[in-house]
Amino acid sequence: MPEHEPKKRTPRSKAELTAEIAHLKRRIKRLEKSETSRKQAESRTYAALRESEERLQLILATLPIAIFTSPLDQEIDASWISGDVEKVTGYTVAQYMAEKDFWRKRLHAADRERVLAAYRDPAAGDEIVLEYRWLCQDGNYKWFYDRTIKKNTPRGMQYFGIILDISERMQTEEANRVLQKRLQWAEKMEAIGTLAGGIAHDFNNLLAGIQGHVSMAIMKLDPANPTHERLKQIEAQVQSGVHLTSQLLGFARGGRYEVKATDMNEVIEKTHSMFGRTRKDISIHYKQGNDLWSVDVDRGQMEQVFVNLYVNAWQAMPGGGDIYLETENVVLHGERTLPFSVNPGKYVKTTISDTGCGMDEQTRLRVFEPFFTTKEMGRGIGLGLASVYGIIKGHRGMINVYSEPGRGTTFTIYLPASDKAVVKEKQMPLTITRGTETILLVEDEKTVLDLNHELLEALGYTVHATGSGSEAVAIYMEKRNMIDLVILDMVMPGISGSRTFDLLREINPEVRVLLSSGYSLNGEAQHIMDRGCNGFLQKPFHIEKLSQRVREILET
Repeated sequence: MPEHEPKKRTPRSKAELTAEIAHLKRRIKRLEKSETSRKQAESRTYAALRESEERLQLILATLPIAIFTSPLDQEIDASWISGDVEKVTGYTVAQYMAEKDFWRKRLHAADRERVLAAYRDPAAGDEIVLEYRWLCQDGNYKWFYDRTIKKNTPRGMQYFGIILDISERMQTEEANRVLQKRLQWAEKMEAIGTLAGGIAHDFNNLLAGIQGHVSMAIMKLDPANPTHERLKQIEAQVQSGVHLTSQLLGFARGGRYEVKATDMNEVIEKTHSMFGRTRKDISIHYKQGNDLWSVDVDRGQMEQVFVNLYVNAWQAMPGGGDIYLETENVVLHGERTLPFSVNPGKYVKTTISDTGCGMDEQTRLRVFEPFFTTKEMGRGIGLGLASVYGIIKGHRGMINVYSEPGRGTTFTIYLPASDKAVVKEKQMPLTITRGTETILLVEDEKTVLDLNHELLEALGYTVHATGSGSEAVAIYMEKRNMIDLVILDMVMPGISGSRTFDLLREINPEVRVLLSSGYSLNGEAQHIMDRGCNGFLQKPFHIEKLSQRVREILET
């Protein structure tokens, strides 16, 4: 046998072969199981990826968002953009990619330099966040939030970013800014109004003293006396002062005196006819609303509103022009009324337009401020439109103004509709009426107290006069069976007019009270009237007005 002849293999037994075959089968099964597990894992991974992709597609489909990439050198705006760009901007992917500067060309002019500078800035980090306006397919600018990051790719450094439509958010923020400005303006007007109301009240007390002396002198003087005419001139000047304070009170407190259900067509017809007769260079065109709802207003104050607006229009048309008036019924919803702090519902709308010189935006924003005027010295003090604003707000209405230089001005007034029937206006001649009853006069201003005491006695009345509410209550408690009427001042030191009224009513629920004040009928005065006070008389007043109001209450 050769030295390296291999050894013969010993034949395997059947049992060994069977064991080996079984081992191989087990290995095959393990391999098959492992392959199945791998395939299942791959399948699960693929399913998870597909689910994640579907979720991402769903998110992209529901959000106003698009994804883009672009090279760092900014030679082109985008090397790729997602199909969602059409949903966000209105442009298709093909349109967007057709021009290399497609995005840049549509940046808003006011934002373009700022946005491009952010991309050019060498000091910019790996993330750029911007908000800007961009011109969309429909021709409107939308606000977009742009968040871009730098990332290294096989093609070099690239921008990866998203653009998100934030127009709705920006509109909400702008609306909030407008509301905040309106709130600040309203607070400023409230503060100025409080000051103006106090000044008007004190000035009315001064005028009441002058008017009282003039009335007494006129009563005792022969009309043929030359001094009589001078006194009437003084009285006319007092009325000029009254008109000034009424404008202050109109702005300060929306001074409502006698609120009645009114047809605004009647008020406008009366005022524009009167104004038109004195301004022949102005043509007035009136479109009257049919079946106009009534409104609860003070007619005298409404007449003041429209005369002020007519005068404002006339002064804006020195060479003559046209005024257009229109009334109609409207129903306003929350979005229209929210900025003006009024309630939604039925309103009577009145529009006053002119063909005058108009005004710029800066002037328009200040037009209702007291003492703001564009007129030269001597032609106005800036209270006309301020009082218009105050009166309309005092009647729970709202007023808008729209104007452009050279294109005229339009004022729009909304007054809440009433469900009451219109009360027809009655004209009473101003004559002096007299009486013999007993009156308790309560007035804290001594000059006014003495004068009104003398005036009432000159009219034939017996008068008990006092300067405080506590004394008034004491006098009335002692002489209640003899006192037919109480003339009560509203603003007094110590016990106020309101508290005095309540105490008098506790003594005698049927007591007749005429409220008198240098303020207008609003605020606390209106609350006293609502509690059953018989009448209101604003200072200063003519003796004829005083005598008639006293008789009205005594004879009711």
